Amino acid sequence: MKKLILSAMTVMLLFSCQNDQTESGTPATNAIAHRGCASQEVLAAQLAADPTLAIRMNQIEAFTQKAMLTGRLVNGKVEIPVVVNVLYKTAAENISDAQIQSQIDVLNEDFTGTNADFGSVPALFSGVKANVGITFVLQNIVRKSTRTTSFSTNDAMKTANKGIAPTSPTTVLNMWSCNLGGGILGYAQFPGGSSATDGVVIDNNAFGRTGTVSGVYNLGRTATHEVGHWMNLRHIWGDATCGSDLVSDTPTHDTANYGVPAYPHYSTCTGTPVEMTMNYMDYTDDRGMYMFTNGQKARMDAIFVSGGARAGFGI
Repeated sequence: MKKLILSAMTVMLLFSCQNDQTESGTPATNAIAHRGCASQEVLAAQLAADPTLAIRMNQIEAFTQKAMLTGRLVNGKVEIPVVVNVLYKTAAENISDAQIQSQIDVLNEDFTGTNADFGSVPALFSGVKANVGITFVLQNIVRKSTRTTSFSTNDAMKTANKGIAPTSPTTVLNMWSCNLGGGILGYAQFPGGSSATDGVVIDNNAFGRTGTVSGVYNLGRTATHEVGHWMNLRHIWGDATCGSDLVSDTPTHDTANYGVPAYPHYSTCTGTPVEMTMNYMDYTDDRGMYMFTNGQKARMDAIFVSGGARAGFGI
C-alpha cells in the first residue's frame, strides 16, 4: 500500500519537477514535444520563498487523510464558478468565447464521467473509475491586451501590472489563458498557496477543444490535469521513480508516460502492476487520458468540506 504520510522534507521532495520555462517578455516558440506541467516546479519555488507553506500544506494533508478515513466528505453539490482571464498580444491569442466555453464543457464532462471516452477505461480499472461529481460554471471572461510575447511560471500573468489579478480567489476558480513559453502547457497552484496567485494557467493553444487548439493537446485535458492539481491531486507517478501520489487505488508508476501507450503498459515497480496511463494525472496526450479514480475523488472532495482548504466553494 502506498505510504500516505507527508513531512516537511518529503513535501519538498515530492514537488520537484523537470520543466522548461521562459522569462516573461522573452520571445519563444512554443513547440511542445510532450506534455509539460510546471505545477510542481512552481510549488518548489513557492516552498523555497515561504517556509510556512510546507507547514500549511502538511496541515491540509493531515486534514485530507482524516476526512477520507472518517468519510467526512462533501455531502451535496460542489459547483465551481470560473473566471477566465485572457491575455493576448496577437488576435489568435485572444481566444473566442466559444473556445472558452468548450473548456468549461470539457471540465464538466471529465469531472462527472460523462466524457465520451469514459467507456474506454479497461475492465481492470472499471471498479475504481469515478464520477467526481464536481461541476463548473463560467462566471465571467476578462480580457486584456499585453505587450508580453510569452509568459513563464513567475506568475506575472496574475498581476495587475503585466496581467490580470485574480477575481475572488477564495470562492472563484481563476483560469488564465496566455502564450506560455518554454514548452509548458500549463500549471496550477496547490491548496495552501497565496490567494494572490491562486488558480490555473493554460497555454492558449491548449485551452478548450476548438479555435486555436492544435496538435495532440486539442481536447482540453490540460485544464483537467491542472484543475486536478488545484484540487490537491499529485502526478500519478509521485514525481519520483515508483513514487506515491498519496492515492491508494492508483497503480505505482515508474515515471511519467507520454503519447498514448499501448495497453497493458506494465510498471517495473514492486509487483509490476499495469500502469493507469489513461489517468488524467499522467502526462499522456489528450486522447490518451480519460479517467479519475474513486481515491482521487475522495481526495478532491476532502478539500471542499467545512475546514477544508477550499471550503468556500462547497455548496
